Amino acid sequence: MEALDHPAEITFLQDEEGELLLVSSGVWHVATLKQVIPLLERQTRKLSVRSLRWDVSGISSIDSAGMVLIEYYLNLFGKQGIAVEVVGASPEQQKLYQMVASYISAAPKVPEKQSRFLQPIRHLGESVMVFVRDFNAFLSFVGEDFVVLTLLLLQPWKMRYRAIVKHIHDAGVRALPIITLTSFLIGVVIAYQGAVQLQKFGANIFVVDMIGISVTRELAPLITAIVVAGRTGSSYTAQIGVMKITQEIDAMRIMGFEPHRFLVLPRVFAVMIALPLMIFFADIIGIAGGMLVANLHLNISMAEFIHRLQGMLDVKHVWIGVAKGPFFAWLIAMTGCFRGFQVSRDTESIGRYTTVSVVNAIFLVIACDALFSVVLTELGI
Repeated sequence: MEALDHPAEITFLQDEEGELLLVSSGVWHVATLKQVIPLLERQTRKLSVRSLRWDVSGISSIDSAGMVLIEYYLNLFGKQGIAVEVVGASPEQQKLYQMVASYISAAPKVPEKQSRFLQPIRHLGESVMVFVRDFNAFLSFVGEDFVVLTLLLLQPWKMRYRAIVKHIHDAGVRALPIITLTSFLIGVVIAYQGAVQLQKFGANIFVVDMIGISVTRELAPLITAIVVAGRTGSSYTAQIGVMKITQEIDAMRIMGFEPHRFLVLPRVFAVMIALPLMIFFADIIGIAGGMLVANLHLNISMAEFIHRLQGMLDVKHVWIGVAKGPFFAWLIAMTGCFRGFQVSRDTESIGRYTTVSVVNAIFLVIACDALFSVVLTELGI
């Protein structure tokens, strides 16, 4: 009844020197703070002072709820740049304040809102840190894989040949339909686009040169690698990620099986074997698509197309395209397996890392192809 008879009160005054004064009185218990809170909220919005004094000598009794309220507004005033001087506190109130303040300071703090102008810089810094961390982790992953490969080359009978054959079938043979379709369409597109320009100059026959060099040297390797990255690289991430979630990889380590030897190396070898063969297959299909368009649109017979192709297409262009395959395959397989091992113990991370795996693999393939183009051009090849 004492708390209800003497509810919590607070008054905003100004002393003789013009300094703002907060006077608290009554019983500051959880049941008596209903009138004080709205008043504090309204008044704190209007404050435009640099300092104020808070007189708590009139508080006859206070519990932890009242002290938390005082501590909250003291922190709020501090964030607004207002210096607060608390006067009239009894020794019991000081002890309670110290206890409450220690618990509040130990609690996790909500991050403050940052300026819109600083957010791009903060995001850039976070992205750089994530890239550096992932790059270091990838180098560690490659180093561990290299050590396992070295030990395996000393004991070739431990190579999992059946697993390699299985992955060649999954990554190569089963990918032939989509490789056929994409390569054929690429040949058709290049032939049509070239035909429109070459017809203006009466140089229809040169469409054979454009198709032969562009498909074998650049387009077939690049498009095939991108298809494999989206199809096979993502499947590697998902497969290893599921094994990570179901703790199969942990069980393998406990039983003494090296995950790199059983999961990574067979997949890497399989893609490195299958991708050059798929590139050569894509060369044939792409040239066939271009030959079909040249026959229908430019009236170049197939015999004439093949004769021109034999005369102008050097074997080095085919070999350069095929030679890119193992490099692209290594990047795709290693990226897919690396992201699979990064999957955490929840199903949502499978989708996230699978997407990241595909994006990283495609970027690395394009970057590697650009590096090949620069180096080979400088060498005059």
